[in-house]
Amino acid sequence: MNHRLKRIALLAAALLAAAAATFIPTLVSNADDFSAQAVGHKSPFNCNKTFNANNWTGGHNPSNTIDWQNYGSDTIGGETVRATAGGTATFYDAGNTSYGKWIQIVHSDGSRTRYAHLATMVQGAGTTKSVSQGTVIGTVGSTGGSDAPHLHYEQRNASGSVVTPVVEGIQVPLGTKKAITSSNGCSGGNPYTAGEVCGSGYSQINQHALGTVGAVFLMYNSSNGYNCVVTLKYTSVGTASSVSTSLQVEGGTMTTDSGSFSYYAGPIRKSAANDCVKWGGSVGSTTWLSGWSHCG
Repeated sequence: MNHRLKRIALLAAALLAAAAATFIPTLVSNADDFSAQAVGHKSPFNCNKTFNANNWTGGHNPSNTIDWQNYGSDTIGGETVRATAGGTATFYDAGNTSYGKWIQIVHSDGSRTRYAHLATMVQGAGTTKSVSQGTVIGTVGSTGGSDAPHLHYEQRNASGSVVTPVVEGIQVPLGTKKAITSSNGCSGGNPYTAGEVCGSGYSQINQHALGTVGAVFLMYNSSNGYNCVVTLKYTSVGTASSVSTSLQVEGGTMTTDSGSFSYYAGPIRKSAANDCVKWGGSVGSTTWLSGWSHCG
């Protein structure tokens, strides 16, 4: 009888430990895991804001996660942080260690994202909140084990393992740093990203906002030397309206895709390795065209 009670006690202790582990920052990762998640993620920042997503090596813990950092003269400290996908958010505070103020969101497929070193959170530690993609959850800071303002960001699968992050349709593998422009919180909530429209292998190299009505994205595929241009709508999303996108490689002719579309114009893809390009687009009466750029 005593042995049986001991076994029951040990089983109960193991179950409690497993439950507690769900809420402790687990510093374990699999840098080779490129598992596709069922949930699509946008950037954690306001519409049209661009910041560097740095998946750096050499001591980043856990590995294969993003530190969102300054982009050009745009400093990241104090920036609004938004949920990259919907789910249930839980708020934590590790004080002056580890993640500091941080939030975990568990998404509909069981996967989760973490947002750490926050200056502020919209709710107190120990509380939960149902959030949608784009819901404001806090601001960027430097709490916990941080020495400069940045947003530590993780994507984990349903079993809790870190996976290679994909944001705005752009994969950020270990050892890479990419400038990514947010479509999160943009008017109309276009469900598409430029990366999804252009297809596998394309990474964003530039973007131009068309006021608040849309944005033009220039993408590049380093494996084949092709550029891709897409114009996404942020107004009248889901309803057919005037939108266009254009791409010209130096020495060639301008190609334009224009019409009455519900979500986007394009994609236009052209071989442009070592060549300058002009790119642009329009939504309604708001139009923009670049000069010759990205020559190489």
